Amino acid sequence: MTREEKQEKKRLKKREKRSFRQAMAMELREHKSSFIVFAVLRTLVIVTLVRQIMLGSYESAFFCGLALLLLYVPSWIQVKLRIELPPALEITILCFIFAAEILGEVNAFYVVVPNWDTMLHTLNGFLAAAVGFSMVMLLNDDERLTFDLSPLFLALVAFCFSMTIGVLWEFFEFSMDYFFGTDMQKDTIVHALHTVALDTTRSNKVVTIPDIQEVYINGEALGLGGYLDIGIIDTMKDLFVNFIGAVVFSVTGFFYAKSKGKKRTPAQNFVPSRKTEDHDYLRQAMEEAGILPEKAPEQAEETPDAGQTPSGKPGTSPEP
Repeated sequence: MTREEKQEKKRLKKREKRSFRQAMAMELREHKSSFIVFAVLRTLVIVTLVRQIMLGSYESAFFCGLALLLLYVPSWIQVKLRIELPPALEITILCFIFAAEILGEVNAFYVVVPNWDTMLHTLNGFLAAAVGFSMVMLLNDDERLTFDLSPLFLALVAFCFSMTIGVLWEFFEFSMDYFFGTDMQKDTIVHALHTVALDTTRSNKVVTIPDIQEVYINGEALGLGGYLDIGIIDTMKDLFVNFIGAVVFSVTGFFYAKSKGKKRTPAQNFVPSRKTEDHDYLRQAMEEAGILPEKAPEQAEETPDAGQTPSGKPGTSPEP
């Protein structure tokens, strides 16, 4: 490759990056409602980030930076994959990111607010089902495919996809707790214990210890008023509420697919679609930058022949 070719390649990459940034800016401002939510949340995240840096809380500052990056993901997906997210879905995703990272992690809502984690896992089950449903819908709408998937199959895929995401997330939480000593799988205080580990006969009999009031470790009371369950109850509760969210979307998605989008269901506001040419901002930006050739204007419709009807089908020529 010659020097001129290398320079031309660099200039092309710069134009592509500039076009992508331009497309992202246009995408962010496409829907007024989602842009207002994005702008407000971004401002709150930046303020929180500055505050955490001033306090010297760099771990919280990391979560702020992560949240700031994730806020751009919905627009990035729309530009890169050329799909259109409904405003309701985009706003829900933005609020979910803020609630999980800023409120949950930085402001400790997971500990301070009861059932905060449960609420987010339920919403996650709903959103993950929407993602799974949408992926199959978009593929099924491809003109190159010659088969049609049943609504029941679409609903089943959405449900299975959501539950898979939920299980993988619990695997991640367990791995973080096991290898790095975090406490992502929050503990639960219980007052009864059922276990075969205390069966001295070794015959797999369950031994029950009821009315547990205190637990001592190395001779010191924990002061919790009960036995400390290590994560399993939290994990199963998260999976259960994920199941509820997945079922809710899968059922509504089934009726949405069965009516082919004509029947209004909650799923209608959470199913992405393919971008039309007038909303394909990346292609528009690349055409403007000269990276892609502009599309030729459409040909004017031809006047029907004398032996055709206005619909283009053969017909009887009108008498003079």
